[in-house]
Amino acid sequence: MTHLSEGALYVVATPIGNLDDMSARALKILSEVDLVAAEDTRHSARLLAHFDIRTPLLSLHEHNEAARVETLVERVQKGERIALISDAGTPLISDPGYKVVNALRASDCAVVPVPGPCALIAALSAAGLPSDAFSFHGFAPSKSTARRALLETFISAQGTQILYESPHRIRHLLEEGGDVLPERQWVLARELTKTFETFLKGTPAELVARLEEDANQGRGEFVVLIAGTSQDKAAKTRADIDADRLLEALIEEGVGVKQAAAIAARLLGGRKKQWYQTLLDRQ
Repeated sequence: MTHLSEGALYVVATPIGNLDDMSARALKILSEVDLVAAEDTRHSARLLAHFDIRTPLLSLHEHNEAARVETLVERVQKGERIALISDAGTPLISDPGYKVVNALRASDCAVVPVPGPCALIAALSAAGLPSDAFSFHGFAPSKSTARRALLETFISAQGTQILYESPHRIRHLLEEGGDVLPERQWVLARELTKTFETFLKGTPAELVARLEEDANQGRGEFVVLIAGTSQDKAAKTRADIDADRLLEALIEEGVGVKQAAAIAARLLGGRKKQWYQTLLDRQ
C-alpha cells in the first residue's frame, strides 16, 4: 500500500501507448495528490479522465518550466503533494522536469520516483542489441551537420547508441548513417506498445529500402538503436586518431620528414620507412 508523504513531488511514469501499462501505484498517486503538473494539460486531462481521476492540472512544459520552479518548490515546502507527468513515458527523459526536480533536491524536498514505461528501455529490451552498456542521446539533432557530427562520435563507441527520431526526419538520419556507419547494425523500434508496433533491423541502406517498400514503416515515433563497435575496433580507431594527430602536429611544427618518421616510429611503433612514406603522402 502506497502512503503519500506530505510535501513531496512524485515523478510518475505514464503509458507510451498502451493504457494497460499504467501501474496501480501510479493511479493511486495521481488520484490522491493535490496537483498534477503535466506537459500538456489537454492531453493529460484525457488520460486522467480515462481513469476517472479528477485531480487539478497545471501546465509544465519547456517554455514555462523555469517560471514554474519557484511556485512548485513553495507549494511542496508548504506540504502539498504534487505529481509530475509528461505526455508519455517517464518524465525528464527527453521531456521537461529537470529544473523542478533539481530545485527541489537543492531545497532538501522529497522527490519520489514512480517507475513505469520508458520508450528507450522498452526498445532496448526487445531490440536484440547488446544491453550491458548503452548511451542515450535524446532526440537526434534537427540539422544535418549536427546529426553527422553526432553519428561520427559513434564510430568508436562500444555500447549501444540510442536516439529518438520523428517520422519526417528518420529517412535523413538513415541516409547520413549510411555514410558514417554503413556496416553497423541499426534497429528501428516504431510505435512501441501501440497497435502497429514494429522492430526493423539491418544496415542503414537495408532499412532505407524497407521504408521505400512500405511507406507505413516511416510513420509514427521512432527509437533508433545503433550497435556499438567491438573493443578491438574501438582501440584501433583511437590509435588511428592519435596517429593522425601526431603526424599533423609534426607537419605543422615544420619537423623534417626523416626526423618526424623517427619520432612516429618511436611513439607509435612500426618501421621508420613506413612512417616516412606516410608523411610524404600527407604532404
